[in-house]
Amino acid sequence: MNTKRPRIKVPFETVDIIIEIIAITLLILMWSYTIVNYFELPDTIATHFNEAGEPDGFGGKQTVWIIPIIATVMYIGLFILNKYPHMHNYMVNITEENALKNYKFSTRIVRVVNFLCALLMTYITYMIVASAFGKQFNLGSWFVPLVIGISIFLPIVIFVYMRKLNK
Repeated sequence: MNTKRPRIKVPFETVDIIIEIIAITLLILMWSYTIVNYFELPDTIATHFNEAGEPDGFGGKQTVWIIPIIATVMYIGLFILNKYPHMHNYMVNITEENALKNYKFSTRIVRVVNFLCALLMTYITYMIVASAFGKQFNLGSWFVPLVIGISIFLPIVIFVYMRKLNK
């Protein structure tokens, strides 16, 4: 970690505010859906789904809280991390001249990752609760490759953009 990096406050742009509002809304929906349905859940619920969307792991109904707790802790952690962009990892030496553009891009990446994690975890929570009430899911052949594809493709796009940003 380079402690001599400039410490500047990165201004929020409209898109940043929208991403944060959507991510927080997803967390609120996840918690609300879980709370509203908790007492109606059977004692045993699905805790894992195979690639076809069929439950293949089961646990007590209290396990429904695990995903919302992890999602919330992760959201708060990444939100706090974004307050300190000088501590993020960069592929270039950060100077006064390039700090704002690199910090802005880095905080946007963290914000998007936070949103995508909230979206995925909200969907998983929905699947767990809905399957406990007998709803069948057919993720088809697209879900797992999509998640893996985004996990591979997003860093590549970020790498390419970072190189262009710092030329």
